[in-house]
Amino acid sequence: MPEAELVGRAVVPGCAEGPALTTDEPLSFWGGYDPATGEITDRTHPLSGKIAAGSVLVIPETRGSSTTTAVLLEAIRRGTAPAAFITRGVDAFLALAAVVAEEMYGDAPPVVALEAADFDRVKAARHLAVEADGRVRVDPGGI
Repeated sequence: MPEAELVGRAVVPGCAEGPALTTDEPLSFWGGYDPATGEITDRTHPLSGKIAAGSVLVIPETRGSSTTTAVLLEAIRRGTAPAAFITRGVDAFLALAAVVAEEMYGDAPPVVALEAADFDRVKAARHLAVEADGRVRVDPGGI
């Protein structure tokens, strides 16, 4: 199968790639993500127990409050954050965390927003690469 390419909106531009970690369920980072280890700790979430550090985390959106920004900033500082985020539409909390991390640490995971149909297509991927212009490459064996 040839490599597929989807075009999204680069909410926070950047380049990253990694194994895809995907879900249809929103994720609360406050109490649902351990910034010390990168583990998804929300025991009611489908990705519970998975390590998101270094992955391309595909979630429709975050759930909860602005504390998502604080948790993600700590994970970025520690090097335990996902390499990139792909969402269904713009997620303000992820964008804020990435923008502040760039300012504070000179490093930020890219955030790409996809339209609903493309988000549904990318959920079956095994490995994803995000480009600074919002393109998302799905390696062979993906969708």
